[in-house]
Amino acid sequence: MPTQDRPLSPHLQIYQPQLTWTMSISHRLTGIALAVGTLLLVYWLIAAAQGPEAFATAQALVGSWIGRLLLFGWTIALFYHLANGIRHLVWDTGLWLDLPSVYASGRGVLIATALLTIVTWIAGYWFRGGA
Repeated sequence: MPTQDRPLSPHLQIYQPQLTWTMSISHRLTGIALAVGTLLLVYWLIAAAQGPEAFATAQALVGSWIGRLLLFGWTIALFYHLANGIRHLVWDTGLWLDLPSVYASGRGVLIATALLTIVTWIAGYWFRGGA
C-alpha cells in the first residue's frame, strides 16, 4: 500500500490554542525554569560561603537588571508551578474534573500566579526599605 494514500494526522497548525493544553505545556516549562533558576540560587549561596569578594560579585549579578529579570521570571515560574501543582492534587482527589471546573481552576491558577508574584515583589521592595 503506498504511503501517500494514508490519511494524515491533524497537526498543531489546525488546532486552536486551549487553556487546558497551554497550561499543561506551561507546567512542564516552569518546572524546567525552576530547575535552571535554582542553579542561580546555588551559585549565590556558594558565593556567600566563599567570602565577601565572591559574594559581592554574585550580588552584583543578581542585583543587575538582567539578574532581577531572571528572578522575576523565576518567581512567576515558582508560583505558577505551585498553584498548578495544587490544582493537580485536587484533581487527584476526583474533584474539579468537569470541564467548567477545569477552566475555572485554570483561570484561578493564572490569577493566583499574578497576585502572589506581585505581592512578593512589593513585599521585597518594602522590606528592603524601598531602595
